[in-house]
Amino acid sequence: MARNPFIDAEAPAPPKSKYTVTIANTGQVLEVDPENLAGKRYDGQEGSLLRTLLQAGIDLDHACGGVLACSTCHIYVEQGLDSAPEPIDEEEDMLDLAPALRDSSRLACQCVPDGSVNVVIEMPTWKRNEVSEDH
Repeated sequence: MARNPFIDAEAPAPPKSKYTVTIANTGQVLEVDPENLAGKRYDGQEGSLLRTLLQAGIDLDHACGGVLACSTCHIYVEQGLDSAPEPIDEEEDMLDLAPALRDSSRLACQCVPDGSVNVVIEMPTWKRNEVSEDH
């Protein structure tokens, strides 16, 4: 597992059990199998919701490449939030830059559910980097 050079904290452990991720906006249900997490390199932590979405072909903006240097992969984890480790300070700092924060806000690149329960997420309808002051 590659270590993020931009943070000092250890990477969260990848999920240990199969679980599903439901995207509330679209109704899509993704099956996550820890046995299938290896393979092609995707952005974000191993087992993160960002990687899960990208592996399923779902585009979620992540301008920094999933290294915890922006807030563009901001999502809401509506169910199953307790199955992921608490956000580290660096994630909390980046979340402060995301619009429309909720108690369930996380950065998809850092949120790694352990697989103990199914997860339901909502993807915000707009991101800060989609708004330009040049308009």
